[in-house]
Amino acid sequence: MKKRNPRVAFFLYINLYLCPLKNQLSLPEKTQNNLKFFNKTRIYIAIFIGLSISGYLLYNEIKSSGIEDVIEQVHWSFQSTLFILLAITMMMLRDFAYMIRLRVITEKQLSWRQALKVILMWEFASTVSPGVVGGSAVAMFILNKEKIPLGKSTALVITTALFDNIFYLLYIPIILFFIGSQDLIPENIEAIGLNLFWMGYGIIFTIASILSISLFLYPQLIKKILLFIFKLPFLKRLIYKVNKFTDDIIIASKELKGKPFLFWIKIFMSTTLSWTARFLVVNFILMAFVHLNFTQNVIVLGRQLVMWLFLLVSPTPGGSGLAEYIFNTFLGDFLQVSALAIVLAIIWRLISYYPYSIIGLLILPKWLRGDAKQK
Repeated sequence: MKKRNPRVAFFLYINLYLCPLKNQLSLPEKTQNNLKFFNKTRIYIAIFIGLSISGYLLYNEIKSSGIEDVIEQVHWSFQSTLFILLAITMMMLRDFAYMIRLRVITEKQLSWRQALKVILMWEFASTVSPGVVGGSAVAMFILNKEKIPLGKSTALVITTALFDNIFYLLYIPIILFFIGSQDLIPENIEAIGLNLFWMGYGIIFTIASILSISLFLYPQLIKKILLFIFKLPFLKRLIYKVNKFTDDIIIASKELKGKPFLFWIKIFMSTTLSWTARFLVVNFILMAFVHLNFTQNVIVLGRQLVMWLFLLVSPTPGGSGLAEYIFNTFLGDFLQVSALAIVLAIIWRLISYYPYSIIGLLILPKWLRGDAKQK
């Protein structure tokens, strides 16, 4: 694998600590205010940022490597078509698994059609919101539009956040069973990368622990502890959000109390399916153009777990620009020509990101404003 030299790796890693709690402290206070996320300008900005940075990186790489080297690397075949179709299928499977999870948590109050609508809008919200806000920040508003009661919608948002974190915490040890931790980070940024990655892993573990104890054991106690901590001078500005967050936890705890074991198994299995399908999209895109053995496929999966951390706290809408860059940084060493990595990054975003932006541009803003007919 080719050793690479990223230009702004430090920016990627320091970004990890811009907003570690992400959307767990960002549930909407006034749902109507969330309409500001759903407008065409945000979509245009997100698309412009992503394509501009991709174009800039591609221009620089072609300038240094030569267009001939890039063209030689692209051998489109039946196998390429097959793997691209598999990547698209994985995106559809991911959304289907999300639909299953929504129907389980809402106890089938959402029809399949409604579940699909909620998933599309949720993903659209993610494409036009900075990563530090995330789609979950407007999820309760979306669910309210589908007439899901406040308690159940609160429980749904918090439960999905918890199980996403649990999946992440469990997936890392499984990946590390097959590869070493040093394989999670490209060689040229390994020194700083591994330390910051494990610090990020610790933050997610802390968040998941707080959510678990709050939901299932001592919601009132956790509220008192967190409010006490956030009375400290340097944290006091967040105390209102923490108070709102703990109130939501208490509501969700009451809603989820007494659920059967099978209920949680279904949520965990659908979460696992959705995230695995999400990550396999990139594996299939790479395999459309290069051969990857089993170990290399596991490394790609592992590196996506690290990439996800950075996209989680991206300041740009939907991670635009940053996503294309980190794809090149983390996965470019599987390719002989750097420019090809940027081309594949664009294909990745065309499959996993831009479709939701287009759907939002054409349909969802009108629906959210109540201009479209709803069933």
